[in-house]
Amino acid sequence: MVKYKELFKENNEDVDERYILMMERIDSLLDGEDASLSGNKYKDYFIKTAQFIKRLDEWKRFVYNGGLEKEDLEVLKNWNVKLYEDIIEETGAYGTSYANPSYAVEKLGEEFGPLLSFIYTELRGGIIYAVEFRYTELTVLLELFVEVLCLFEEEDYSVKELKDIIYYFVNDYAEMMIDYRVREMLDPDLSFATDIIMESDLSDIRYLYKFGEYISDNEISLARFLNAMSQDEIDSMAYTYTHGYEEGFKIAGIDLSKKKTVNIRYFIGQERMIRAAIKQFEAMGLRPVIYRAPVARINRRLTLRPGYAGTTANKQYDYDHRMDEAIYLNKAFVERKISVTKNAYESRKNLAKVYAGPAVIEVFGEKPFEPVNKKGCYRLHDKQQKLSVYSTTECSKIVNEYIPQSEYSFTIIAYPLPEIGDNFDEIFQAIVKINTLNNDDYKKVQQIIIDELDNAVKVHVLGRGENCTDMMVMMHELNAPDKETNFENCTADVNIPVGEVFTSPKLTGTFGVLNVSEVYLNELKYKNLKITFEDGMVKEYTCDNFETEEENRAYIKENVLYNRDTLPIGEFAIGTNTTAYVLANKFNIVSLLPILIAEKMGPHFAVGDTCYCRGEELKLYNPDGKEIVAKDNECSLLRDTDPDNAYFDCHTDITIPYDEIGSITSIHADGTEVDIIRNGRFVLKGCEMLNEPFATK
Repeated sequence: MVKYKELFKENNEDVDERYILMMERIDSLLDGEDASLSGNKYKDYFIKTAQFIKRLDEWKRFVYNGGLEKEDLEVLKNWNVKLYEDIIEETGAYGTSYANPSYAVEKLGEEFGPLLSFIYTELRGGIIYAVEFRYTELTVLLELFVEVLCLFEEEDYSVKELKDIIYYFVNDYAEMMIDYRVREMLDPDLSFATDIIMESDLSDIRYLYKFGEYISDNEISLARFLNAMSQDEIDSMAYTYTHGYEEGFKIAGIDLSKKKTVNIRYFIGQERMIRAAIKQFEAMGLRPVIYRAPVARINRRLTLRPGYAGTTANKQYDYDHRMDEAIYLNKAFVERKISVTKNAYESRKNLAKVYAGPAVIEVFGEKPFEPVNKKGCYRLHDKQQKLSVYSTTECSKIVNEYIPQSEYSFTIIAYPLPEIGDNFDEIFQAIVKINTLNNDDYKKVQQIIIDELDNAVKVHVLGRGENCTDMMVMMHELNAPDKETNFENCTADVNIPVGEVFTSPKLTGTFGVLNVSEVYLNELKYKNLKITFEDGMVKEYTCDNFETEEENRAYIKENVLYNRDTLPIGEFAIGTNTTAYVLANKFNIVSLLPILIAEKMGPHFAVGDTCYCRGEELKLYNPDGKEIVAKDNECSLLRDTDPDNAYFDCHTDITIPYDEIGSITSIHADGTEVDIIRNGRFVLKGCEMLNEPFATK
């Protein structure tokens, strides 16, 4: 860590004087020497925020002086509570915190409250900047606070003036914030997390607090659980993960030897497995790039947290601030963001060239989150929604320019968190079993399903009971059926566990209703989700999460359509992992599973891009030697003529559980109908193996 600290020594010395000046100003406010806010109704906000900044300063000194290495566990726990106590969900303190927009509105008014809440929320990023020795970022946050303080010391101040301060702050420091984000995504020398993982005594759970993130019982219990496992068990889990990554390159025909870095994304507490994985990746010639989930709002997208992370202190807090960029999002800012992103990648094009792709470990088991729409939370208006889509699209083009999707691979695997319940140990072992099911057995059975589906011109999917799913899915025509196939035979390589056959269906002629009683997408819960499609595009959508239809539609538009008016069906698949389904029902954890496992437990549709997005030209073959040709749809085919409407930079899988499926039927050109599934069970001859787990229910 000493070496890492030296990376920022020069920058930190450059801002040292500025930092001292800001702290002197804040001290004068707290000492009562500054009477300029006397009688001001915003005084409580500034005092409490200044007290938090003072705590940040103490935290900064504690970290710099080696407190994270020297102090005992209780001291570190107390620091963690002090830093996060006003947003921790369990304490109830969030209800009276200025981090809560609703409380800020109550105390500060509808105009100033949300703006001041945003500033306080951004200041909370200082926890991370202090632990990573990034004092420049910390200093500019303090300068923002002092500038706002000075504004409110004047006799006349306006909402416009406050918005302008925020806008110019974000705009002025966009280059610094975005450039660093791109750097940490590509540069293995930014080794903050890697150093902790490789240099710490992982048997001493004090190491968890070195990350600076909120540490809950999940992280502590998970670390202790992995510490109790043998090294052989740890190495075996790591091998499933790293071997799947390596296999992805072989299957796609990409030369892994040309790559030098792998991005590891994981959950804090899994460090023992990650250390083993790093060693295995290094044997492949890959150095780890491990960056945390984004901190500053400018680098965030809704509530998504790409990177390493721990349990969020409060999901409602994250949800309340999911669209704070509404304060400053305009055309000029978006163009600046795009320009800065382009420059950041251009300056690191050599690092981008040797980037091999992400290796992701997802987690599940947290209590499903049902958000509440609160007063004072920002929402993007129609024009901003379009700007947000434009920004995402253009930045994705830049990333693909420097890191073409056809030149890298990935892998994803998932494990439970201790929060899942008292039988965590048993569930964990069950998931290890699911993640290591025999690929060859599934490969053979899935080929039988594919052979039948390749006879189909369309596939009919019907729900049963209260599930009103009724989808007609159009297949691509095969020009050479003896050499071509529409469906990929998906085993456990990049996408673990094993268990699905999937295709990119034709949009024209695909229509109907997709319905799921309960589903958990991107860490948000949906109740009775219904999406209607016409010619493969989303036409209508609703759910039962909120009291009003307006709220339900807005919830789906923001978090499934990502503020677009519509999206295409990017994937139709049939999950075959009945073992996972039975085990999930046995432990009553179906609603807690990540889509990575849930998609293997029934038929599913994805809205957004196809599975082959920006890699359509790669030739891929199933184990039987047939080329997979259904990689495009009518949208992706526009990539050369109308690229803005070809890709959508999202892909959300929505699975219908077996027990909600009435039938999946292959319909041939001559009208012949062949059932794949009937009443939640596989009925196609040769697929009997897939029903065996149901007998153990």
